[in-house]
Amino acid sequence: MQQSDPRDYQILFLSLFLVLGIGTRDWTLQPQFIGVAIATCLLTQYISIRLWSISQGNKADEEFTQNHALERREESTLNTSPISLKSAMITALGLSLLLRVDHYSTMILAGALAILSKFLFRFQGKHFLNPANFGIISVLILTKDAWVSPGQWGEEGWYVLLFAGTGGMILKRVGRWDTTAAFFSAYALLEAFRNLWLGWTWDVWAHRLMSGSFLLFALFMLTDPRSIPNARVSRLLWAVSIAILTFILRNHFFMSTAVFWALFALSPLTVILDWIWSSPRFVWRFHGDG
Repeated sequence: MQQSDPRDYQILFLSLFLVLGIGTRDWTLQPQFIGVAIATCLLTQYISIRLWSISQGNKADEEFTQNHALERREESTLNTSPISLKSAMITALGLSLLLRVDHYSTMILAGALAILSKFLFRFQGKHFLNPANFGIISVLILTKDAWVSPGQWGEEGWYVLLFAGTGGMILKRVGRWDTTAAFFSAYALLEAFRNLWLGWTWDVWAHRLMSGSFLLFALFMLTDPRSIPNARVSRLLWAVSIAILTFILRNHFFMSTAVFWALFALSPLTVILDWIWSSPRFVWRFHGDG
């Protein structure tokens, strides 16, 4: 019996979040920027796959068209291939949800660099940078008209339940719930100690944990199974490290976008952790394009 691909659910849920955000939060995001992000990511992915196929003697292209049985038989080879168009779509939706720009050129740059990072920054056949995060950080550094709005979702309870429910469903299917649990627990504990130290009420603590953008990051960006460490112990250490750096950047350097910078800075740690704790690399075991 064919098992459904978790990426299909993630695309559906992220699309739903976009509709809800535009319809209920009065975002300044314009639909045409979403279209530009999607077109850029898909086109860049397609071109990169074709070029990769040529450079690899068409091996990568053949892997993208193999059936499920062959994927299982040649898992070690599949691990070195680029990621599918579904993943590019997820990257585009992530950029649309989190990134705000004034010009089309900035969104094009973000989308193109996000996808290219999967092909350029690789170690032993695995990319170690989260594509959407890399695209966001790149345009924050390279342009003057890009920004992230961490508080754009507010803190309404039904958003929290929606994100937690949909994110939990996906994490259960891909087996990466431990990463979010470690990150969220470590960060919540650090904020609790700070809250007690400063003598603040607990609603302040809840305020710092329950923002929609923070939950989207923890549930949908931090847990990309293709770029995070392979072994469970590595993922736990990696997630806790990101939580600690996020706490420092947010509370001592007052960076509202601390989670994105922390993930960007510590993503290369994946290479070291994978070397220390060897474990099978995550492979999408589903029919489809990749």
